[in-house]
Amino acid sequence: MSEFYTVIIGILGILAISGLFVGVTNDAVNFLNSAIGSKAASMKVILAIASLGILIGVVTSSGMMEVARSGMFNPGLFTFHEVMMLYLGVMFANVILLDLYNSWGLPTSTTVSLIFCLLGSAIAVSIFKISNDPAQGVTSLGQYINTSRAMGIVSAILLSVVIAFTCGTFVMYVSRLIFSFRYTVPFRRYGSLWCGASLTAIIYFAVFKGLKSVLAGHAFVDWVDSHLFLALLACWAVCSLILFFIQRFKVNILRITILSGTFALALAFAGNDLVNFIGVPVAGFDAYSIARHAGSTDILMEGLNENVPANFLILLAAGAVMILTLWTSKKAMHVSETEISLSAQDDAQQQYGSSLFSRTIVRAALNVNAGIERVIPERVRAAISRRFEFEDVEHSGAPYDMIRATVNLTTSALLIAMATSLKLPLSTTYVSFMVAMGSSLADRAWGRESAVYRISGVMTVVAGWFITALGGFLIAFVVGLALIYGGPPAFIVITVLCGWMLIHSNFLKKNKENTVARQQAETDQDIIAALRDEVCTTMESATRIYDRTMIAVFKENRKVLRDMVKESNDLFYRSREHKYTLLPTLKKLQGSDVNTAHYYVQVVDYLNEMTKALMHITRPAFEHIDNNHEGLSMEQTRDLISINDDVESIYRRINLMLREGDFSEIETVLTMRDQLFESIAEAIKSELTRINEARSNTKASMLYLTILTETKNMVLQSRNLLKSQQYFLKHRQEPKTWSK
Repeated sequence: MSEFYTVIIGILGILAISGLFVGVTNDAVNFLNSAIGSKAASMKVILAIASLGILIGVVTSSGMMEVARSGMFNPGLFTFHEVMMLYLGVMFANVILLDLYNSWGLPTSTTVSLIFCLLGSAIAVSIFKISNDPAQGVTSLGQYINTSRAMGIVSAILLSVVIAFTCGTFVMYVSRLIFSFRYTVPFRRYGSLWCGASLTAIIYFAVFKGLKSVLAGHAFVDWVDSHLFLALLACWAVCSLILFFIQRFKVNILRITILSGTFALALAFAGNDLVNFIGVPVAGFDAYSIARHAGSTDILMEGLNENVPANFLILLAAGAVMILTLWTSKKAMHVSETEISLSAQDDAQQQYGSSLFSRTIVRAALNVNAGIERVIPERVRAAISRRFEFEDVEHSGAPYDMIRATVNLTTSALLIAMATSLKLPLSTTYVSFMVAMGSSLADRAWGRESAVYRISGVMTVVAGWFITALGGFLIAFVVGLALIYGGPPAFIVITVLCGWMLIHSNFLKKNKENTVARQQAETDQDIIAALRDEVCTTMESATRIYDRTMIAVFKENRKVLRDMVKESNDLFYRSREHKYTLLPTLKKLQGSDVNTAHYYVQVVDYLNEMTKALMHITRPAFEHIDNNHEGLSMEQTRDLISINDDVESIYRRINLMLREGDFSEIETVLTMRDQLFESIAEAIKSELTRINEARSNTKASMLYLTILTETKNMVLQSRNLLKSQQYFLKHRQEPKTWSK
């Protein structure tokens, strides 16, 4: 056996660990978000419950590895070498694809990723075999590939999206009608029955989804299968009775239900989705063992058709890696933030923009709602509206309450368990996400202020699911072709590239994430210091960008101008983000002083306007040079050099005052600003004279006048920013003087 294949087995082992890390990061959102979003317990308790579910799930996982061994292709038609290249291409593509999604904060399906990576790599290797056999053609591809599984996954996407969203909306709407947001009193009466039904669905899910491989063929399970309605009714009665007595001891049974659901989803995730992470490496190791025992690398892999249970120690080690990832992964929390932000009860800033589709949907929904309101009597509408009046009775400040968290878990568990018992292909990720979106819609979290952005976010995630299939197929297909045709040189190059990508994504970017986290912690502790640093940094960056832009325009340096456009865009979007996240900060500031909050708004607004003016200078400048238009004339250049020198002098003084907190020369800046404005006015008059005398190029004149106008706006906003910053800091230092 060549050492080359031993190295491949080692790399598959490393990629299996990486796959576990990336997969848990992606799928943790499925079983953590309801508990996190409702703050049902501390993060440590939630993670401990999920960890226990994962541990039990992995050690009871067996019988699922055949998906990787023979689910998408016929291994009996491939040699050992071809199978190893196929599996290697799958792992490279699968880990890279999921890592990209986690970096973007988008949850996707690891099942879809695995299936389509297997399909892409298998087709690549099949093409290699067909091209080397003159007796075969394209029509022979069907005997190598099992496409029915892939089509089942595609249908699962459509089924999951529609069914889960509809059921989540309906169940949440009925639940809120029963309990409302002020559910304390009615919950004491009916809460045990409602939570009993939820717990029954969760137990059914855990048995038929999480533990189905362990309990398969058991007499009790067979009896439940044949007397399903009676079994569920008995379970509901027992659970309701137990919860009723627990509730008498002032225990919050909603927390018990939510944590039980978290445990069940984690159990099912580990028991059924483990194949998505280690199935391919384990299958590769089995192929290696078969070839080594036979003493040949040309042997056909008929042995992979046999269903061999996975090694218990491998499953246990996989569970340990998954639990470690769950406790340490920052990306898992980033993926969770996507679902929580899209389903949160408040109208805080959304990370997604608006789109024509989302605006059309919202307008159509408003028209339909108006039509319904004309039919339903006003008294009934008023009664229903009172049930949906938001009130944080838990006083936890959570994105949503425990009623909705229970609905999310119960509906997801019931849908997945029913689909499993009926052998229908539903994706856990898709069901969990779309149920959460449907429940947030029914809960009226999608108000007019945020509905457009939430719909855009949901469509972004759903579109990403379909792109997962296409992206996984294409990446695996290209990598598979490169490996099977390129041999060891291609293997080395792809291994190095893939390794660099994983290290860069998971380790090099970690320092940047930690820096952002530290900055956020400082912002929470000291808003004033954070704003002062932000203003100073932004002003210094603006000074540098403006100066470099002017010089690049004079020299017609396209590369520098392109860089300045990017930097000015980043500066503007960062300041705009501050503007759109004002509400949480204002709530903190207004807790002590309304005037301070007023000056904070002014500072943020002037900062945004200043960076916008700078962006309106860099973009036209780059477009002018990029389109190869004639450069500025000597007179225009001379005027702008003088203007640039004046702007630099003003900004030097402003930056010094901002950095040192000494505003004694603020009147000097005012005088310099007025002199600059006079110079700009004279420059504009001179340019208009040149235009009248036909001594100026039209495009150059437009750029010249744009720079002058936006420079005036930029300096004006900077002077206003300086003044507001002075008031802001002075007011914080002397609150009594300014409160008179």
